[in-house]
Amino acid sequence: MMIAAVIAGCVVLAVLAFLVPRLSRHPERGTQRSLGVGARAGGKAPGPLGRLFGKPFRSGSRAVGRSGSVGRRARGRMPF
Repeated sequence: MMIAAVIAGCVVLAVLAFLVPRLSRHPERGTQRSLGVGARAGGKAPGPLGRLFGKPFRSGSRAVGRSGSVGRRARGRMPF
């Protein structure tokens, strides 16, 4: 379920970043902030379980950041 939510968020952010690059930063930061809360909560588990539970949130946050930057970069390369 979380994987589908991260994928949907990435697609929406990439399209938003392509259409309105400046306005896409706020939703991107909000999404990364919420994923960071999950990573911190998962990281409180003891020992290796903490790293295991926090990893999907950290990788999701990285994916959201990349999708936003890719959308803005694609917009910058357009000839118009």
